[in-house]
Amino acid sequence: MADTIASRLEAAGVTLPEAAAPAANYVPSVSYGGLLQTSGQLPLDGGKLAVSGKLGAGVSLEDGQKAARLCAINILAQAKSAVSGDWSRLGRLLKLTVFVASDAGFTEQHKVANGASDFLVEILGENGRHSRSAVGVPALPMDAAVEIEALFEVA
Repeated sequence: MADTIASRLEAAGVTLPEAAAPAANYVPSVSYGGLLQTSGQLPLDGGKLAVSGKLGAGVSLEDGQKAARLCAINILAQAKSAVSGDWSRLGRLLKLTVFVASDAGFTEQHKVANGASDFLVEILGENGRHSRSAVGVPALPMDAAVEIEALFEVA
C-alpha cells in the first residue's frame, strides 16, 4: 500500500504540502487506539486559502469541488505527518465529514463533497472508500468555502 499511495499521488501530479500548523488552540490530528482523526482541513494551496465564499452565492459547484479536492490533499498531508511518513501504517479511510459554506438555497453539498471523495478513492484505492456526511453551514473559518475532517484506521 505504501508504494501505491506514493505512486498514485505521483501519477495524479500531486505533491503533498507540509502538514499545515493549527490556526488556533488544537492539534492537527489525534491518534487513539487504531484510529486517526484529523482536524478540519481548509482548501489551502501554497499555504494560502484558494477558494473562499459561499456555494450558491458566488462560488460555483466546480470551484467547490476544487476546494474539496484541496482539502483532501491537505488531509493526506496531515495523515502522512501523523504516521511519520510511513504510508504502510495508514489503513482504511473510514469517514469524511464535509462542511460546505452555503447560501440558504444551495442544496448540492453532496456534489461538492465528491471533489474530495473521488480524489481519495483515486489515491487510496479500495481503502479510500468511506462513509461520509456533507453539511451546509452559514460560514467557515477564514471565509473558506469548504472544510473537511477525516477518520482513518491506522496500524
